[in-house]
Amino acid sequence: MSDHIQGEAHPGVEAAPAQTRGFRLNHCMLRVKDPEVSLRFYSRVFGMSVLRRLDFEEMKFSLYFLGDLEGREVPAEATERTVWTFQQRGLLELTHNWGTENEEGRIYHDGNAEPQGFGHICFNVPDLEAAVEWFDANDVEFIKRPDQGKMKNVVFVKDPDGYWIEVVQSDLIGEIGS
Repeated sequence: MSDHIQGEAHPGVEAAPAQTRGFRLNHCMLRVKDPEVSLRFYSRVFGMSVLRRLDFEEMKFSLYFLGDLEGREVPAEATERTVWTFQQRGLLELTHNWGTENEEGRIYHDGNAEPQGFGHICFNVPDLEAAVEWFDANDVEFIKRPDQGKMKNVVFVKDPDGYWIEVVQSDLIGEIGS
């Protein structure tokens, strides 16, 4: 086991055990009511591509793994593509339980109202002002614009299922927090 902590040291943080070498966060998952609506949103508004779709007929659900394909080549063969997908970092998995698209109203909790839990996902963009204009042009619902609230240059928007998405431009938030 290493006794060197990488990153910031805080109470509760331990040095990464050697046994965890190679562990990485592959994806986070959001349940979606209607995959067509959500896929349109994430592909159009955020430029994400579907890396892999997996259907589980017996359990009646589908998984869509989305990511940024810039500079990446996706294997054509299905098994290789699945393995490759689970080797990536920073993916968004959209889970569709079949039939939910026919239900009325919102069916999933976004985690930001009581009881709180999950909060949001975050995208870094090269130009926050241009991103805000793009969101406006695509009728994206804002929770917070960059000039609102105490935290400037941070945007929050909602996806079709009501999940919050933080949007930042990294060089504009360097001095945020303490």
